[in-house]
Amino acid sequence: MVRVTVGVEAHTHEYIATAHEDQKFGFSLFGGAASAAVEQIIKADVLELTGLHSHIGSQIFDASGFELSAKRLLQLHKQIRDQYQRELPEMDLGGGFGIAYTTQDDPAEPADLGAALFGLVKRECDALGITPPRISIEPGRAIVGPAMFTLYEVGTVKDVDGIRTYVSVDGGMSDNIRTALYDSSYSATLAGRASHEPPILARVVGKHCEAGDVIVKDEFLPADVRPGDLLAVPGTGAYCRSMASNYNHVPRPPVIAVADGTARVIMRRETEDDLLALDVG
Repeated sequence: MVRVTVGVEAHTHEYIATAHEDQKFGFSLFGGAASAAVEQIIKADVLELTGLHSHIGSQIFDASGFELSAKRLLQLHKQIRDQYQRELPEMDLGGGFGIAYTTQDDPAEPADLGAALFGLVKRECDALGITPPRISIEPGRAIVGPAMFTLYEVGTVKDVDGIRTYVSVDGGMSDNIRTALYDSSYSATLAGRASHEPPILARVVGKHCEAGDVIVKDEFLPADVRPGDLLAVPGTGAYCRSMASNYNHVPRPPVIAVADGTARVIMRRETEDDLLALDVG
């Protein structure tokens, strides 16, 4: 497949918007590179062109970007049909469907998005007089993101008068870089006990030597939050473990699967021995 940069400005952070012209991904539609790549593949004996692919970004809630991308891909699809007498069988409209990291997020279900995009493609194909290709989408984050939460233990609580309370935990940017990297928003809730204390504005931070080591920028937590408490941060299944590191030489935490009341370790906790295993001294 040819990945086409369709020139769509997705409503997301600059670092995870991937379909505008000024970035590294794909062949430009408007600059002619996509058409040139198609021609080169068709002329090559060892390659088979199966379809077109686009991906406009990540954590997107506005479906209009997907619709515009699909329309532009179909225009190229028709051009290929007319120029080379080839009906490409596939079209991949990419992923990036947003999930709820906070109560302010209201994502659509992947199945609903898929049905809407298929309906759009069918209407456009009918208008263009082309056979609808097989449509694929990539709903990875929408599937695995909500399936996991990260459980932290509170280490210290620091009240900054008139501003907020800082709640530091036994993790941070080593297990969740997204807040520091591109200003992602998360929520947190007190886990392990109930509290009837009034809420206070808090910032959940990690234990690393960076002022930017923030996990949850703003959250209301019970006023009696204290060392030893457990905090749960939901929506960490998609890009936390896969982007985790040994920042400050901190070992990565385990991953626990829970189903039907049974818990089992599926990735063990790293140890200092793991960190020293690459030492050739």
